[in-house]
Amino acid sequence: MRKCTVQIVADAINRLAPRRLAEDWDNPGLLVGDPSAEAKKIFVCLDVTDEKISKAIELGAQMIVAHHPLIFHAIKNVRFDLPLGKKISRLIKNDLALFAAHTNLDTAAGGVNDVLAKKIGLVDVKILGDEEFSMARIGNLQTPMTAEEFARHVKKSLDAPNVRLVDAGTFLIGKVGVCGGAGADFIPRAKFFGAQAFVTGDVKYHEAQAAVENEIHVVDAGHFATEFPIVHELANYLRDELKIFDAQIFEDVDAKDFFQTI
Repeated sequence: MRKCTVQIVADAINRLAPRRLAEDWDNPGLLVGDPSAEAKKIFVCLDVTDEKISKAIELGAQMIVAHHPLIFHAIKNVRFDLPLGKKISRLIKNDLALFAAHTNLDTAAGGVNDVLAKKIGLVDVKILGDEEFSMARIGNLQTPMTAEEFARHVKKSLDAPNVRLVDAGTFLIGKVGVCGGAGADFIPRAKFFGAQAFVTGDVKYHEAQAAVENEIHVVDAGHFATEFPIVHELANYLRDELKIFDAQIFEDVDAKDFFQTI
């Protein structure tokens, strides 16, 4: 089989989620490593935590592909006694390349939000609004639901430990907007384009208040639960794209939300 390199993996991801789709403030791409280095084992995860770096090392991986970038802003030092520097040090010492696909993967066709819409069973899914590109999606439920029924459906579909429901009234839900992660900014647009409910994470108090006032239900399923499904889909995508190369794709199946409900 053909030798797989970090650059070959990067090229495959860039075909799915081109860098031009990323937000200006974002920092996707190759964050650590040599593009020409061999990548026989690739570990796909959501967050680059110490635990996930240890897992990649245990697997003998040469590359981590993550959704959330480890480095967002310019850094002036790499101190091994601080969390970020310690992670960078471990990556370098273990010859682990790190590639991130973030808001470009949120926006891409087949990316985070198409996967989220599919997981909760939406049909006729489209980009939310009249823009050429957007992170958010809008689609229809096959059977209308009450707000509580829909919240329970989302919880089960995403295997979320809990969800928060913003109940905006007695009306049924037929059309739904979604944006994984922190997508509450899209709630007003979803309402404008006919959605009766919106699914996202990290909803703030006054965003919930505004949703009630504008008569649109909101299900806050959490940042983690709305984005974690992309890990499996991205791993499968890479398995298909790299099938002619000498490469094994491993995916994180043990990640948990940082938040717990007590």
